[in-house]
Amino acid sequence: MGRLKFFSRSAPPLLRLPAGSFTVDRDACVLVSTLPSVFPAALVQEIGRRVVESFREAQAIQLPLAELVINYGSLKISARELRGGALIFLAPQTPLTPPSKPNADAL
Repeated sequence: MGRLKFFSRSAPPLLRLPAGSFTVDRDACVLVSTLPSVFPAALVQEIGRRVVESFREAQAIQLPLAELVINYGSLKISARELRGGALIFLAPQTPLTPPSKPNADAL
């Protein structure tokens, strides 16, 4: 019977892709956010921490980096450096659809 419980577990709920922005300070603490409240705060903090680390590492190797853009298949993350902190934008990507063919009757 223990094996049946393994298969009866439900999958974690899917998250809706966020659209909004948030600002983090130099310690990656979220200051202001326009993201939906249902989006997990832990993910927002993790994204903020990684972005601040990226800007800090670029500064350590003297790479002039003011903006960071990350494109995933369905999410775009854009970040701007703000004196140690960052302003981060999250935007869902729409899938690319091939252009429709013109209707021959319309010509």
